[in-house]
Amino acid sequence: MKIAVIGGGPGGLYFSILTKKALPDCQIDVYERNKPDDSFGFGVVFSDETLGEFLKRDMQSYELIRSRFAYWDDIIVARDGEQVSIAGNGFCGCSRKTLLKLLHQRCEEEGVRLHFEQNIDDLSTFQDADIILAADGIASSIRTQYEAAFGTKITLKKNRFVWLGSTKPLDAFTYFFRTTPHGTIVAHTYQYEAGMSTWIFECSNETWENLGFEVTNEEDTIHKLAEIFKEELDGHPLISNKSHWRQFPHVTNEKWYHKNIVLLGDAKATAHYSIGSGTKLAMDCAIGLSDAVIAHPVNVQAAFEQYEKTRRNTVEMIQHAALVSLDWFEHMDRNIQHPFYQFAFGCMTRSKKVTYENLRLRDSSFTDKVLHEFNTLHRNPEGNPAAFTPFKLRDMTLTNRIVMSPMGQYSATNGKVNHWHLVHYGSRATGGVGLIITEMTAVSETGRITEGCAGIYTQEQLMDWKPITDFIHQNTKTKIGIQLGHSGRKGAVKKPWEGAGEPLALPWELLSASAIAFNEKFAVPKEMTTEDMDEVTHQFVQATKNAHEAGFDLIELQAHHGFLLASFLSPLTNIRTDAFGGNIENRMKFPLRVFSEMRKAFPQDKPMSVRISASDWAANGISETEVITIAEAFKKAGADIINVSTGNTVAHQKPQTGRMWQTPFADAVRNTVHIPTIATGYIQDIDQVNTILLNGRADLVALGRPLLADANFVRNAQAYEQFETNDIPNQYKTGSSHLYPLKASELKQLENMKKALKPKSNKKD
Repeated sequence: MKIAVIGGGPGGLYFSILTKKALPDCQIDVYERNKPDDSFGFGVVFSDETLGEFLKRDMQSYELIRSRFAYWDDIIVARDGEQVSIAGNGFCGCSRKTLLKLLHQRCEEEGVRLHFEQNIDDLSTFQDADIILAADGIASSIRTQYEAAFGTKITLKKNRFVWLGSTKPLDAFTYFFRTTPHGTIVAHTYQYEAGMSTWIFECSNETWENLGFEVTNEEDTIHKLAEIFKEELDGHPLISNKSHWRQFPHVTNEKWYHKNIVLLGDAKATAHYSIGSGTKLAMDCAIGLSDAVIAHPVNVQAAFEQYEKTRRNTVEMIQHAALVSLDWFEHMDRNIQHPFYQFAFGCMTRSKKVTYENLRLRDSSFTDKVLHEFNTLHRNPEGNPAAFTPFKLRDMTLTNRIVMSPMGQYSATNGKVNHWHLVHYGSRATGGVGLIITEMTAVSETGRITEGCAGIYTQEQLMDWKPITDFIHQNTKTKIGIQLGHSGRKGAVKKPWEGAGEPLALPWELLSASAIAFNEKFAVPKEMTTEDMDEVTHQFVQATKNAHEAGFDLIELQAHHGFLLASFLSPLTNIRTDAFGGNIENRMKFPLRVFSEMRKAFPQDKPMSVRISASDWAANGISETEVITIAEAFKKAGADIINVSTGNTVAHQKPQTGRMWQTPFADAVRNTVHIPTIATGYIQDIDQVNTILLNGRADLVALGRPLLADANFVRNAQAYEQFETNDIPNQYKTGSSHLYPLKASELKQLENMKKALKPKSNKKD
């Protein structure tokens, strides 16, 4: 087999070493455009996990790298002179130039042929190669030639960054944050060999422009950054190496191979440096590709298929985590407002891969500081888990911060709730949920989603709700809110178990902002007239009065997921040309009118929430700026909290789901508009709840499916946290003597398992 490797970076070299070692008769030639001693950048970073994989794959490479790296166990977060150290992280830094030399040595030892100062643009000279490995970097000329076949997409991210070095010694990987009159700048720093450290400076484009930086003016860049970070540099110089300001290119490819060409490293996929080095990703993929070639030495296409099949999911997960991490840095100016330990905790948990419990296992002294600061700021008892601290909205005080999200039960008859609802909501209340928000409850018969939806538009419906609120108030400390809404163009469908998304055989007339059907199965709704708006406003106001009479503690207005009021907010569903269409100020008019009239009709001592969709997950949908404008308007109109959801506006949406996937939207609203928020979206356990609250992304956390599956989720979580609560009903108190020891044992077993699975330290003795 003949293999031509185009690009002599760590990924291409490591693939060559592993493959030649396993298939010694294979001819491998590496072609590198630069000289052997050339290197751009300064240091690279590897985790203990990655080093452990190197050890298993090639002991000689591992020992060579290990003999020359700088190891650290701590990460330091520093902000304007304050700093905190977090232990237990296990990373090493190595000079990129040194790493290349070591890999050159291993290539020569295994018989890989190295060719330097070879700039390969024409592949015709490699027609006899079985494999052409394109490892020629972010700007890969080979990938560019065949970008249609690969399905290449490159997106430049918003922040600016520049890669520099320094002689400043560092004991740990350190994030240095500095606030300036023009915005925040961060330096990602680490030592990679004695007397040398990497300094990657990053800031928003606005900050970059206001400080007067120039892309290629290295002297000016160094002068300004050295002045801003003079305390951190402590007299040491900054060093450049073609250090030009850039914007990070997010590279993806729909296919990783084409004919006999296969992509590796940054040519294939990039991951922002804030979660680890691109070198790590390249070398991990080199292992995967080598394994595939070794498994299929005479079938290149089968090897490529295995490579992509085994590595794509991992790469995409890493890229997603990198984008989430990058998003945090793109909003440094928003995050910098947090108290110091909350800020540091947010920095450590920004990608959502690391949580409160992960950090507590690594360094409990740090998480103790974070929790102490949180409880001090919120005047909570010392040591209280964040989830089990009180929260107040107007005169309503919640005993904890866990919310039951509105989840349709589709079990009402003519809008009237029944024993099912009493048991459903009552059991979650006795189970300790801080706040229950009912399923969407219609304000009119034609405002229902299905014929099984609850309503509160008649006196009989009101009276059927009252036993439920009475039971909860008489037997628990839980508060109960009702979500009032109108289905709009998404109404008149079958119950989910009778045909999800299927319209009724005899649907009622649908209303919406514009006459646009939700999909091809739905009827085209009527575009609302001003008379319709008057009638619907009256319906919401009457439902508000009924909700108060029924004993609800809070009202939430449904203005999300493309239902009636939400259809006015999104430009995808509102194409009106009158005073209620066009710019966001016009599109907000009707929803704001409804809310304002409801607020007048609801007692001033009772709070109100609004649930909005902060993204349509579709092209030309609602923008982040518009979402902030909407939240600010509802706040001004008297909203006490915003429940931040996303999507379900249009049928062709493409959401990017994952654990805690909607929390960045709650974060944006909370910390820009300065209004409390409820976070929701694939939040599964108490650790995630605590993590969201402690890093200041939301004030309350709503759970949907976890509470459908487990009415006692909160009780189990309290026992897991060994939190002694005083709101367990007398009838159930004796159960604690069983539950608390059981959960303590489960927690200990889980912690022991996590410790056992932690990668072994590769620190030199």
